[in-house]
Amino acid sequence: MNAMTRRFAVGTVAVSIALTMAACGKAGDDKGSSNSSSDSKANKSIGLLLPENATTRYEKFDKPLIEAKIKELCADCTVSYDNAAADPQKQAQQVNSMITKGVKVLILDAQDSVGIKSSVEAAAAKGIKVVAYDRLAEGPVSAYVSYDNEKVGELQGQALLDAMGPNAKPSSKIVMIDGDPADPNAAQFKAGAHKILDGKVDIAYEQSGLWKDTVANQKVTAAITQLGKANIKGVYSANDGMAGGIATALKGAGISVPLTGQDAELPGLQRILAGTQTSTIYKAYKPEADATAEIAVDLLTGKDFKSVATTTATSASGQTVPALLIGATSVTKANIKSTVIADGLYTTAQLCTAEFAKACAAAGIS
Repeated sequence: MNAMTRRFAVGTVAVSIALTMAACGKAGDDKGSSNSSSDSKANKSIGLLLPENATTRYEKFDKPLIEAKIKELCADCTVSYDNAAADPQKQAQQVNSMITKGVKVLILDAQDSVGIKSSVEAAAAKGIKVVAYDRLAEGPVSAYVSYDNEKVGELQGQALLDAMGPNAKPSSKIVMIDGDPADPNAAQFKAGAHKILDGKVDIAYEQSGLWKDTVANQKVTAAITQLGKANIKGVYSANDGMAGGIATALKGAGISVPLTGQDAELPGLQRILAGTQTSTIYKAYKPEADATAEIAVDLLTGKDFKSVATTTATSASGQTVPALLIGATSVTKANIKSTVIADGLYTTAQLCTAEFAKACAAAGIS
């Protein structure tokens, strides 16, 4: 056999082996086919991590709204979900789990915006795009969607002054119960409220309630002891969850004063109808969720998301991030019907249970 004949023979055998292996792969190697499908799905996988479940909005509104919008925009996208249950270490572990799963985009509502920085860095190092949702996490974040949180604080402060009426004067003592310092939004709410309240009233007692009704109850109980119940003319609560604990403390002490809140939670709205809370802040969840889902899908598919993230925000560490900041509305008994009911956040039946039926009728809600 000459050299040319040997080369022809070797080439023929090689082609034969290659064809045989390809045929085997098609006919019997289901594992190879499955891996290819799995890789395809992994390329369209989005992680969603929310911070806690004590505040009803996250499980009731944010999660289903984000998941539904992602599916609407990307039918073959998959969403992996977890909730930190107010545990920063647990959330850090959940980020690691998302990295291991191979998600391509991570929507992250940080329980501790500073502490989560190294986890965000680890995700970015693996090529994962991180969208900060509702709270601006530190680290290499690709985009941020939330509300104008300082404006929210301003709305809360003004609502308190309005409810205090003639008692809104520099000598009137109020109590402020702020959110969790680990949440950057809490500092913005606080800053906005101070912008309105400072000089208008005497902030005689201010503490963090850590977004927990039990802690807020304890803090207000301590404030009553320190200041005297007759001297408290109003209470700023950063959200409705804490306002529930505060309302209990005030009622137990026989105090009836204006009380703010935030998130338009059902119990908060019912307290407003009953007169044990005077205001809340309604932040429409759907626009926030929809915009976040749209940015996540754009990042996943390599599209430009700047038409959605039309402004910028700066994190506590100085990073400038493309952002969308949504407006909010102050809600009192006078406009419950034209805001949360009109938008379908709750039905009249959900709000006006037997206990609150008369209060609803008095407010023109039926």
